[in-house]
Amino acid sequence: QVRLVESGGGLVQAGESLRLSCAASGSRFSMNGMGWYRQAPRNQRDLVARILSDGRTNIADSVKGRVTISRDNDKNTVYLQMDSLKPEDTAIYYCNARDLYGIDYWGQGTQVTVSS
Repeated sequence: QVRLVESGGGLVQAGESLRLSCAASGSRFSMNGMGWYRQAPRNQRDLVARILSDGRTNIADSVKGRVTISRDNDKNTVYLQMDSLKPEDTAIYYCNARDLYGIDYWGQGTQVTVSS
C-alpha cells in the first residue's frame, strides 16, 4: 500500500520561509507526478506546484516566483521550498503522487500558518 509521509509545516511570520517534504513508500515503481496542493478553510483544494519524473514543473500563478519544487526520484521524495510567505498562504498542504497507472495518492496534510 502506498503511503505518503509529509513533514515541514508550521507557524511562521510573513516573509519567512518553509520547506515541506513528502516521501512516498510502498510502491514498487517510481511515482510519475508528485506535488503539493493546499486547502484553506471554506476553499477548494488547489494546486500549488507539481513536478514530473522528467523534471517538468507546473506552478500556480499565486505562488510563482516564491516557491521551488524539486524531487529525488531515487527516494520517491518531493520537496517544496516556500519563500516570502504571506498570510494568504495559510492552509493545509497536501502531498499528492500519481503512479504510472494514473492512480492518485494523498498525504494526511500538514498545516502551514503564516502570521502577519
